Amino acid sequence: MIVRVTGTDVFKQAIRLVGKDWNLLNRLIYESLRSDVPLVGRVAQYLLSSGGKRIRPMLLMLAARALGCPPGGPQVRAGVIVEYIHSATLLHDDVVDEAELRRGKTAANVLHGPAASVLVGDFLYSRAFELIVKTLKKDRAVEVLAATTNRIAEGEVLQLMNLKQAAVTEHQYLEVIRRKTASLFQACAQIGAILADADPAFEKAATTYGLELGMAYQITDDVLDYSGGASAFGKSVGADLKEGKTTLPIIYAMHAGSPYQQAALRNALRTGGLDNLPEVMEAIESTGALQYAAKRAGEAAGRAVDALAGLPDSKFRDLLESLARFSAQRAF
Repeated sequence: MIVRVTGTDVFKQAIRLVGKDWNLLNRLIYESLRSDVPLVGRVAQYLLSSGGKRIRPMLLMLAARALGCPPGGPQVRAGVIVEYIHSATLLHDDVVDEAELRRGKTAANVLHGPAASVLVGDFLYSRAFELIVKTLKKDRAVEVLAATTNRIAEGEVLQLMNLKQAAVTEHQYLEVIRRKTASLFQACAQIGAILADADPAFEKAATTYGLELGMAYQITDDVLDYSGGASAFGKSVGADLKEGKTTLPIIYAMHAGSPYQQAALRNALRTGGLDNLPEVMEAIESTGALQYAAKRAGEAAGRAVDALAGLPDSKFRDLLESLARFSAQRAF
């Protein structure tokens, strides 16, 4: 049995710590959405108001404050930018995956149609880069964001190539999540350091922290797909399987399972149906696949905590440590 924490206290502490920056962030997220096209606002606001944790902008603001940025500094507007980039990827992902749920609610592509979701995702990307030009005065921060959006797109394509492929290795899986998910976490922590004019050693430590935090967060996401459920996690158990995604629990079960279990896993991935879900769950549980994946998430979170030793001691650093531990133990 995997013991997890809810993380509610972590987020409450983080919101209290960044203070007015949090309220300003949320106000600017909605103010900057304004468009003369009504559907743009409806789709974007539907997603942005659907209960996301805003962990990426929070990470950016905490890193910036840990390294000396004052309250209300450039980290807030940078947080708006990364939330738009992340939201754009979600809209596009749900169309590609034909997802039915997002954060426990009907996905935007179901409610408004896939075409609207793709186009509003494009709007959020373009608005993000419009804000970059207007608000980010650090060339290296702009370069980091530009490179990161490329890596995210590459990760999406790699994941698409791996769909329904039972032969995907753990190394290949880790490369996908490094690009698709962890790269934006990494960028958030690094940009926080850049905006604070941090010493190179501090920037390197923050960058490593963000990468490992993102790896832990995504591996845990993939564990929760087989143990969370819509009420806690926001999507149905087996959603990744239905989409043909070969994630770490499946990879480990394929490696450690019996020939019968391996055949059931291959068939489930190939068909994308959930008729084989009982056999898949039995294989995952009997091989200890969830425990193995949770262990790997914990190792990444540990490396994130170790990286924090390179940052100055502060309440913000302590909160970043709590966030790392939460990323590997969360239940939502």
